[in-house]
Amino acid sequence: MNTQWDDLKIFLAVARRQSLSAAGRALKIDPATVGRRVARLEEGYGAPLFAKSPTGYALTDAGQRLMAHAVHAEQAVEDAAEEMAGKSGGLSGQIRIGAPDGSANYLLPQVCDAIGRDNPELEVQIVALPRVFNLSRREADMVVAVSRPTAGRLTVQKITDYKLHLAGSEEYLRQHPPITSLEDIKSHRMIGYIQDMIFVKELDYLAEAGVEHVNLASNSVSVQINWVRQGCGLGIVHDFAIPAVGGLVKVLPDKISLTRSFYLVRHADDRRLDRLNRFAAELSEGVRREVARLESLT
Repeated sequence: MNTQWDDLKIFLAVARRQSLSAAGRALKIDPATVGRRVARLEEGYGAPLFAKSPTGYALTDAGQRLMAHAVHAEQAVEDAAEEMAGKSGGLSGQIRIGAPDGSANYLLPQVCDAIGRDNPELEVQIVALPRVFNLSRREADMVVAVSRPTAGRLTVQKITDYKLHLAGSEEYLRQHPPITSLEDIKSHRMIGYIQDMIFVKELDYLAEAGVEHVNLASNSVSVQINWVRQGCGLGIVHDFAIPAVGGLVKVLPDKISLTRSFYLVRHADDRRLDRLNRFAAELSEGVRREVARLESLT
């Protein structure tokens, strides 16, 4: 079958978004057209590429095999565009970053805004999801992660360490007896992650702090921080988020202090793309500077 690049673009959009309508929105074409083009591809290959499931369109074995070739074709097109545009100008095009919502809410917006101001032709997308991203399916061009992946054709570089502390709102702490020991914490309402939705062990903050029971739980850092801000209880908070939230006070900082790391994860094949290399370097440096700046304010 003589597959056209336009057909592969549609196939990739459906594979990454698992939906005809979402793929259509991304490509700015009608979902019915997306469905017809996928059906044409499947007819040409003589095999189904997707299986419809309750969660959307999942790749079949044949679809998984085509995915690898489609990604290589996409990289070839990007290589050609980059080569023709030259490497000395500003960054342009679309770059999508996947990140857990702590960094996505309190770090990446200002870092990416600064990069975008210097590169007006660049479109940056931040996808905040409380789970691990699949770079093989190209759900994102790169990922800011809180753990170092151990499998897959990936390149991983450490960006920086960051601190977290137990914290409460000024109002909450005024309304409750002073907390002077770890034992005192047991009488307070605790805020944290839903235990069975912690997708990497590095996020199990309260267990490391010796807290066994959570009264208010969410898989979202932003929800947890909002609970803390509203005086609902105590929770582990990123130091870099405290200045943005306001009104939070660290609790027993000399006894409960956690250190975690951010890693920048990319697909190994992307090392050849100067555009992504340049963006990754600027992003990493920007995150390092912003973490240091915000932590110095707490």
